[in-house]
Amino acid sequence: MANQEGIMSEADIRCEGLVRIFTAKGIEVQALQGLDLRVRSGEMVALVGASGSGKSTLLGILAGLDAPTAGSARVAGHDLVTMKSAERLRYRRSSVGFVWQQSGRNLLPYLSARENIAMAHGVAGVVPRAARAARAQELLELLDVADVAEQRPARLSGGQKQRVAIAVALANAPRVLLADEPTGELDERTSADVLAAMQVVNTEHDVTTLIVTHDATVSEHVDRTVRIRDGRTSTETLRSTSTDEDGRAVRVAQEFAVLDRAGRMQLPGEFVHALDLRDRVRLTLEPDHVRVAPGAPIADPAPQARPAPDPATEGGAA
Repeated sequence: MANQEGIMSEADIRCEGLVRIFTAKGIEVQALQGLDLRVRSGEMVALVGASGSGKSTLLGILAGLDAPTAGSARVAGHDLVTMKSAERLRYRRSSVGFVWQQSGRNLLPYLSARENIAMAHGVAGVVPRAARAARAQELLELLDVADVAEQRPARLSGGQKQRVAIAVALANAPRVLLADEPTGELDERTSADVLAAMQVVNTEHDVTTLIVTHDATVSEHVDRTVRIRDGRTSTETLRSTSTDEDGRAVRVAQEFAVLDRAGRMQLPGEFVHALDLRDRVRLTLEPDHVRVAPGAPIADPAPQARPAPDPATEGGAA
C-alpha cells in the first residue's frame, strides 16, 4: 500500500473515474466514461485512440479549458474539479504548457519567434524580467530555432513553427506539457524532428509530457503509449531497449490491458475479431493466468408440451 501511495504522489497527472457528459438538443453524449490515467513526474507518454474516443476531451480538461462532469483529476498538484477561476488562470499561466496542432493557434503572426516567447512571459508574469531574455535564448537554442528567432511565423517552415510553439509553451517553466496532435500537419521526416525536439525538452527540463495523437509513428518516440477506447483507457504499450545476440540495440514492446478498480478491462479489438468473441466469453482461472475463450450460446429452452384437453370442458361444456 505504501508503494502504491508513493506512485500516486509522484504522478503529475492523475485521473480517476473521470466522466464528461455533453448535452446537445436534449441528447446526452458521454465522451469520457470513468477514465483512469496516471503519468509520472518527468514521463513522456503518447495518448492514442480513434476519432471520438475521448482523447481530445481529456486533453481539454487537463489543460484547464473544460471541467469534468464527475470523477477526479489532478495535474501538477492542482485539483481540476474544485479549482476556482482565479486558480484556474494561475494554473494555465504557470503550471501547464499547451501546443495545438494548428500552428496559427500557437503563435501570433505579427510577432517574431523571440517576441512570441516574450509575449508569453509578459502575459503570465511568472519568470522575473531579468531572467526572461536568457530563458528565451535557452529555449530557442534547445529547440534548434535560434537562427530564425527574429523571423515571423509566415517565414518559418512547419517544423520550425511547431518547435517555436513548444518554446512558447515552455516559456514559463511549466511542470506539464500537453500537445494536441503536434505533428498532424507535418510530413513524416519533419514529424520525427519535432518529436525528437520534444524528447530533448522532456530530458533536459524534466517536463512531464503528454502527447495526444492518432499518428502511430509518435508511439515509437515514447516508452509508454496509452490507448483510449469508448471513453476509457483500454490498453498500455510499454517499450524498452535491449541488446540482441549480435550486440545491436532493439526496441521491445509489450501491450497490457488496463484493469480498473471494478476489475473491468477491454480486450484489444484485434483479439476480439480473431477469436470471433461476441456477447459473452468463457473465463477459466489457471494457476498463473486467466484463459478467455468464446462462450457457447445458451440454447433457447425447449417449448413445454401443452396439457391434454379436459373432456369435461372440451367444447365449452358447463
